Amino acid sequence: MFAGEAAHQSADESYPFYPNRNFYYMTGITEPNVIFVAAKFGGKVEETLFIQRADPWMARWVGETITPNEAQEASGVQNIELLDKFDSYIRSELDARVYKHLYADLETKSWEFPSKPANKFAAHAAVSYPYLSIHNLYPTICKFRVIKSREEIELIREAGKITADGIKYVMANAKPGMKEYELEAYFNFVLKSCGCTEFAFPTILAGGFNGTVLHYSENSGTVSDGSLVLLDLGAQYKYYNGDISYTFPVNGHFTARQKTIYDIVLRCNQEVSKMAKPGVAFQALNAFTREFYAEELMKIGLIQSPDELSKYYFHGVSHSLGLDTHDVGPYRDMDLAAGEVITNEPGLYIPEEVSVFVSRMIC
Repeated sequence: MFAGEAAHQSADESYPFYPNRNFYYMTGITEPNVIFVAAKFGGKVEETLFIQRADPWMARWVGETITPNEAQEASGVQNIELLDKFDSYIRSELDARVYKHLYADLETKSWEFPSKPANKFAAHAAVSYPYLSIHNLYPTICKFRVIKSREEIELIREAGKITADGIKYVMANAKPGMKEYELEAYFNFVLKSCGCTEFAFPTILAGGFNGTVLHYSENSGTVSDGSLVLLDLGAQYKYYNGDISYTFPVNGHFTARQKTIYDIVLRCNQEVSKMAKPGVAFQALNAFTREFYAEELMKIGLIQSPDELSKYYFHGVSHSLGLDTHDVGPYRDMDLAAGEVITNEPGLYIPEEVSVFVSRMIC
């Protein structure tokens, strides 16, 4: 498994580095250019981490790299080697032909598309060691990640708490006439004040009509008096993500129509929360939401039949939440289970009137 490497941005700049989430899940290592190998032979498993050799010159520019002791403490792996020994290690292990299978974390589901380090390695191994059967480990690890440990749930709770605090601060400072990015700055301030270095995803802060664009990201409009402000945002805390959505009137008062739509969305959110229990099919949440919305929107005359619902509601009500905001794994085809963390995010997007999005996190 490969931690990955910082992607080149422009000139001598690189994008910020984020470890491959499966690699982090298995090792707890956050640095680039680290490789984890687990070799099983004769019933015995040997784990090895390959880390970068210390470079005093580069340390003056970008800081120290992880030490062997730090790698052991973070990962629990005792055998630590230097990265420049990785190629010779692989040759010595695979040239002996004692292994028949190679498992790699191939996010693109095939080693035939060598866009990432694991895929490049698998493609090279397929040519150099044709006797090996190459398997994709990615789906297996992703399935592990569906059910969170107690420690993971606490980190997600903290990310959610920080996110909620940020929303409250935005609302406390919102006034008609402000720019969306000014409101966004209040959210950013809370996250930085709480020690969060990253966001779960690009913040969506949309006033008025902009809220009808599901993944609106410009955050550059003016929030006019009488309009609603839609927030869809999240803090990332120690690599675990929060994801909360909320809608409020910038002047502090709903119009009658805004209140009607808001109440429909809020009641849907509350009913989905009651429904989300171990043993309930994940897809049942989506089915209920569509049925609920169709009935309510027909009552207020917005649609005439359930077939018209997609005009105003066009996404799922939930997704898994964890190391990735839209977390991985086959949860969509499973029943809910203890230890899962999901979102509950029904929304209505009515271009000719209002947009309302209310969500919460369910553990």
